[in-house]
Amino acid sequence: MASPTETEFVVPQGRFLLRRFPRHEGELLRAWDAADDYLLRQLHEDAVVAAGVIWIVNDGSGALTTALAATHQVYMSSDSWLAHEATRANLKDNDLANTGVTLLTSDMAPPVDVDAVLIKIPKSLALLEDQLHHLRQHIGPGVRILGAGMAKEIHTSTLQLFERIVGPTTTSLARRKARLVHCQMDTALDPGTNPYPTHYDLEGTDWTLSSRASVFCGERLDIGTRHLLAHIRVWDEAGDIIDLGCGNGVVGLVAAQRNPHSRLCFVDESYMAVASAQDNWQALFGDTRSAAFETADCLGSLAEGSADIILCNPPFHQHHAVGDATAWRMFTESRRVLRSGGELFVVGNRHLAYHAKLQRLFGHCEVLGSDRKFVVLRVRCR
Repeated sequence: MASPTETEFVVPQGRFLLRRFPRHEGELLRAWDAADDYLLRQLHEDAVVAAGVIWIVNDGSGALTTALAATHQVYMSSDSWLAHEATRANLKDNDLANTGVTLLTSDMAPPVDVDAVLIKIPKSLALLEDQLHHLRQHIGPGVRILGAGMAKEIHTSTLQLFERIVGPTTTSLARRKARLVHCQMDTALDPGTNPYPTHYDLEGTDWTLSSRASVFCGERLDIGTRHLLAHIRVWDEAGDIIDLGCGNGVVGLVAAQRNPHSRLCFVDESYMAVASAQDNWQALFGDTRSAAFETADCLGSLAEGSADIILCNPPFHQHHAVGDATAWRMFTESRRVLRSGGELFVVGNRHLAYHAKLQRLFGHCEVLGSDRKFVVLRVRCR
């Protein structure tokens, strides 16, 4: 178990036990950062929103939501299924599960007027731009708007987005390498049209694919995926194919086209990614074929021995944490979900050494293709 110094979050609102999700023995990463601490201390010092309704956006593991749940009606919106699960678990651990907290996806808004909006600045400027357009439609003048992030992640372009879409914006001095963004709603401002979702034409096809704001490489086909697509073929015995970490669904869509009798399942922990895959499936296949769409952590929601082919381009980061933990869970879950004789296809950067991890799990690993940067690997479940 992690030590108390790694899990106890102490702020003016109280002491809270917080952990990330999924939970692991010996977890080294905290479930909050200095920006969470700074934001909560600012709220306490100002006493501007002592009670009332708060809309929290991008609360990574629920630190802000947990700290404010006892004193406010909280709506927390996030594109991350993992963030929602972390928040639920942390509320329960702190005996706050029955408070007035409502979890929303990024395309939803509180059904009531809010008194303040707290935004954890996301790593993706595209996601922030989309979220600010969304916020503008649902909040009125006089609503307190506070952003927070680590100083290295708040750039001139970040502040310009707030200025252009919401209204006058200033930033605080740094405290423990974190900064706050103060913004006022300008109801007379014309921010223009929200550019999301974006669209691109898929090379070699007559398809136009759409991607919502948080989708990786939403405006073009990324190089790794291009390598993986070259190895998708007709699989005569493949009844069930999974696009794991589906993004906008391009890998599963190509697999579906080449295997018209297969059943497809698209899985991602991003609500926007799964919605994008669903949008593209509907645009290409309409009601002529059905597919399953799952928002989940890896393959945890799928039954053992339920897939013949799994196609995967693993992310090498989860929010701000960089590493191979997500890829390892994807590979471990794939071994559980594949039927005997089923195959897992993986593309990744060469330096990530996925072949060693796959060799360890499956006892073998075949290199299907490679260049100086990427490698495509295949393993068979025995």
